[in-house]
Amino acid sequence: MAVRVLGVDPGLTRCGVGVVDVAPDRTATLVDVVVLRSPTDLSIERRLRRIADGLEAVFDEHRPQAVALERVFARSDVSTIMGTAQISGVAMLIAARRELPVALHTPSEVKAAITGYGRADKKQVGTMVARILGLDAMPKPADAADALALAICHAWRTGGVAGAAVRDAASAGRVDADAPGLTPAQRAWIAAERSAAVSGAARRVKE
Repeated sequence: MAVRVLGVDPGLTRCGVGVVDVAPDRTATLVDVVVLRSPTDLSIERRLRRIADGLEAVFDEHRPQAVALERVFARSDVSTIMGTAQISGVAMLIAARRELPVALHTPSEVKAAITGYGRADKKQVGTMVARILGLDAMPKPADAADALALAICHAWRTGGVAGAAVRDAASAGRVDADAPGLTPAQRAWIAAERSAAVSGAARRVKE
């Protein structure tokens, strides 16, 4: 049975929401992706309610088994981080009311999991998300791709049906990304793991 993960890229003006299924064969499939918006001319409580209503609708329609959010971290723009934190709280509350587990991942963790490089730009993340999900085009806007990346990252990092076996085999050098019979998601995961390992080794040498 597939595991369904809902990823939220929190934001008060734009909130990306992506839902993916990860099957026992470790393939990742797009279920839905949407960017919820709230007009800046509304009062803060009405903006929060608008985003909350949209999140509630996605939760109710797709019934995820786990929720992944971007971890809030300090930025120079106080208004941006406040909006991000507020929407994160709304999403966590909605998940808690449904007894769903919630995980927080930093942007660098997501980038490393998806591309193998913790400082990848948004285009690289979006391109890899499209590749992993077998999409013809990169999800747009970036909030959509980021939400999907969060969901995929959570599935892969938490293991289980989401890729632990492939991860362990790849780190031990037992599986090649070009080996026959691997799914696109498996190939992407192996490539990302090996790229991350090489980058880490290079950084240690420099240090």
